[in-house]
Amino acid sequence: MAQDAAAAPALPPGQDGTFSGAKLAITAFVLAMANFVVVLDMTIANVSVPHIAGGLAVSTESGTWVITTYAVAEAICVPLTGWLAGRFGVVRMFLMSILGFGLFSALCGVSGNLTVLLIFRLGQGLCGGPLMPLSQTLLLKIFPRESHPKAMAMWAMTVVVAPIAGPILGGYISDNWDWRWIFLINVPIVVAVFLSLAYLLRDVASPKRYLPIDKVGLALLVIWVGAFQMMLDLGHDRDWFHNTTICILAVVAVIFFAIFVIWELTEEHPIVDLAVFRHRGFSASTFALALAFATYFSAVVIVPQWLQGGMGYTATWAGIAMAPAGVLAVFASPIVPKLMQRADPRLLVFLGVSWLAFCAYLRTYWSTDSTLWQVAFPQLIQGVGVAFMIVPLTTIGLASVDPDETASAAGISNFGRTLAGAIGTSVVTTLWANLERSDGADLVASMNHTDRTMSALQAQGMPLEMARSAVERVVALQAQAQATVHVAMYSAIALLIAAFAIWFAPRPKRGMKPASGH
Repeated sequence: MAQDAAAAPALPPGQDGTFSGAKLAITAFVLAMANFVVVLDMTIANVSVPHIAGGLAVSTESGTWVITTYAVAEAICVPLTGWLAGRFGVVRMFLMSILGFGLFSALCGVSGNLTVLLIFRLGQGLCGGPLMPLSQTLLLKIFPRESHPKAMAMWAMTVVVAPIAGPILGGYISDNWDWRWIFLINVPIVVAVFLSLAYLLRDVASPKRYLPIDKVGLALLVIWVGAFQMMLDLGHDRDWFHNTTICILAVVAVIFFAIFVIWELTEEHPIVDLAVFRHRGFSASTFALALAFATYFSAVVIVPQWLQGGMGYTATWAGIAMAPAGVLAVFASPIVPKLMQRADPRLLVFLGVSWLAFCAYLRTYWSTDSTLWQVAFPQLIQGVGVAFMIVPLTTIGLASVDPDETASAAGISNFGRTLAGAIGTSVVTTLWANLERSDGADLVASMNHTDRTMSALQAQGMPLEMARSAVERVVALQAQAQATVHVAMYSAIALLIAAFAIWFAPRPKRGMKPASGH
C-alpha cells in the first residue's frame, strides 16, 4: 500500500515537516501543552470523585466510574493510533482529536446527571487517547533529526509533570471552585492549541493510507481491554478474585486477548500492528518503560494518600511534598540528549532507573516522625532518574522500528505505559492495604504492655473506650507507615529489574536518533 506522494520530489524546507527558529519553539511548546492537558486529565478527576458524587447525588462507588470510563476509552484508542494516523493523516487526526477532546470536556462540565457525564467522559477518552502518541510523532516530525532527543525530552516532561499536577489542581479546584471546572478548564487551552496548530501545521505533509477496517480486531480489542481495565478498577473494592464479577472479567480478558493476538498477527491489515515487537530494541525498551513507569506511577498514587491519611497533611501540603518530583527533571532533560550522542543510551537508562530504585530505597526510612523535607527529598532527586529513564527509553524504542512504523510503535508504547500505570496502581494499592492489615496484626501481637498503656491513659481521666480508640489509632497509623515502607522496598526491587531489562536491547549506534522518516 503506497502512501500518497510516496514518489514525489523532496518538499522545500518548511513543507517537509521540519521547522526551525521561533516557529519550531512555538510549535513544540503547543504540542507539549496538548499532551500535558490530556495526561493531566488522567489524574485530575481522581481526588474529585467525592465532590462529583455529591454534586450528582450518587454514591462514591458510582462516582469512580468517571475515572474508569475515561481510562477504558483511552486504553482502547491509544493502540489504534497507527491505523488512525494512516487512515486520516497524522496532522488531520491530531486536530480532530484535540477538537473532540475539547468539545467533550465542555460537555462533561455541563452534564446534569451521572449517565450523561459518563457518556461524555467516554468521548473525551476516545478523543484524548491518540493525542499522546500523535504529539510524540509530530514532535519527531518537526524537529531536525539531530534534535530528536531534545524533542523526546520535551515530550517526556509532560508525562512526568502532568500526573503530579493533576491531583493537586483537581483538589484545589474541587475545594475552592466547583468540580465542573476540572473539565471546563480544558476548553480555553484546547481552543488555543487547536487554532495555533491548525495554522502552524497547515503546510506539513500528512499522507494517508486507505486501509480497510479490521472490524474483528477492533471488536476483540474493545472487549479484552474493556474487561481488563474494569477488572483493575473494581478489583480492589470487590476483593479481587473472591468476587464472581472480577473472575468473569479476568476470564473474558484473557480469552479475548489471546484471540486478539492471534488474529492481529495473521491479519493482512491489522488494527494494531503487533509486528513491531519483532524489533528486539522496541520490545526490551517497552517492557523496561512499562515496568519502571508502573512502579513510579503507583508511588504517585499511594504516597499522597499516606500523607493525608496517616501523616495529617492537607491536600495542599501533600501536593507540596510531591511537587518537587518534576523540578530536577526539567533541568536534567536538556542534558540527556547531549549525553546520548556520546554514551550508550542503554547505560543512561540503566543509571536512571537504578537511581529511581535508590530513591525508592530512601523511602524505606520514612516513619510517622518524618519531616516534610525527609518526605520531599526523594521526590526531588528522583527527577534526575526520570529524565534519564524516559528520554533514552523512548528514543531506543522508536529508533528500533522502521520509519513507516513510528506512529504504530508510539501508539503501542504509550498503550503499554498507560496500561502498566493502571496495573501498577491496582497491584500496589491492594498490596498496600494487605500489608497494612498484616503489619497492624504484627504490631498488636508484639505489644506486651497494652494493659499498662490503657491504665495510664485512664489514670489521666480518659474513659476506657476513648483510651482503646487512642491505642487503636496509634497502631493503625504505625501499620500504615510500615506498609508504605514495605511497598517502597518492593518498588526498589521492581525498578532494579527494569534497569537490567534494557540490556536485552541491542547496542544502539552512537548518536542514534528516533526513526521517523528519511
